[in-house]
Amino acid sequence: MNYWLMKSEPDTFGIDHLAKAPKRTSGWDGVRNFQARNYMREMRVGDLAFFYHSSTQVPGIAGVAKVVREAYPDRTAFDPKNDHYDADSDPDKPRWYMVDVQLLRKFDRVISLEELRTHASGKLKEMVVLKRGNRLSITPVTKSEWQFIESLADK
Repeated sequence: MNYWLMKSEPDTFGIDHLAKAPKRTSGWDGVRNFQARNYMREMRVGDLAFFYHSSTQVPGIAGVAKVVREAYPDRTAFDPKNDHYDADSDPDKPRWYMVDVQLLRKFDRVISLEELRTHASGKLKEMVVLKRGNRLSITPVTKSEWQFIESLADK
């Protein structure tokens, strides 16, 4: 099993949107960064992901989702009416992919980026999302980082 962190803007698609989706499951579309796309293609059914709210007053981890469908072509790339349309993406040779995720747990509180940074010289010193300049919407998380953050959520 692998662990991930997936960022989304809560006004666009937040954890509450996922909670209201049928079967608490939705496609994670609109990723338009090649490295984030490559991470997405590595995801397997059963992998876990922290659901991270970005571009908000208090950015941070809001809960946990599970990958329930592995990467498949992101149909929004082919729709000229969609905000994520990519005229250079070809349905016969897709450039962009998406996965389906299902909400497992919404945390009682958001574990803020500020709180995560207080552990950046210790347990989370190698965490990708805390690296300077990292803006990827999908990043890997190690098992030890995962366990430590889960312990923060349970406090």
